[in-house]
Amino acid sequence: MARKIAIVEDELAIAENYRDALTRQGYEVALYAERLPALEAFRQALPDLAIIDVGLGEEIEGGFDLCRELRAMAPELPIIFLTARDSEFDVVSGLRLGADDYLTKDISQPHMLARIVALFRRVDALRQPVAQAQEDVLERGPLLLNMDRMSAHWQGQRVDLTVTELWVVHCLARHPGHVKNRQQLMDAANVVLDDNTITSHVKRIRKKFQRVAPEFAAIETAYGMGYRWLMTDGD
Repeated sequence: MARKIAIVEDELAIAENYRDALTRQGYEVALYAERLPALEAFRQALPDLAIIDVGLGEEIEGGFDLCRELRAMAPELPIIFLTARDSEFDVVSGLRLGADDYLTKDISQPHMLARIVALFRRVDALRQPVAQAQEDVLERGPLLLNMDRMSAHWQGQRVDLTVTELWVVHCLARHPGHVKNRQQLMDAANVVLDDNTITSHVKRIRKKFQRVAPEFAAIETAYGMGYRWLMTDGD
């Protein structure tokens, strides 16, 4: 069955260009020009991936609003921003809202398609059934990661992480005390991001854990080097 991709883009010619490129790769593509029709469609049936522009018609930040609403509906749904807005502020804002990737419209079609394939590969790696009876579970003190079920728990409470965030936490928690640089985190998440983007992901991860446990401090910044998962009781 073909994967379903939703493109939310208010410039019809651009949207159709993306649709044609993705259709040639075997994807089923739906186009939406405005936030509200897209949101209504998502409430009826979620796509396998949402590609969203930031500015949607008269809504200058309609894409950001849609990402926020969609992320609340589906914490694990892959979301990519594809937009002409390339300021660092916009990139950080999009990732803080929960997008898995942020691309600008000057990206080539082969590069865009490669990023989409990489994101789906990460989703599949998390969702694929395991041959052995035991699921792929990582426990580190209060942390419980189930990579087959795409779930994270802290002190028994669910923490809603995106696909990218799950892989980042998994990379850090696998080797407590070891510093992981930004390149290693990008490799683990199978995504190409700049240093500021990795920093934004880590900040967002911390905030999500702190909503469950305000005292959460398991991710430590090793200044100039990267990040480490701190040892906890039971590690």
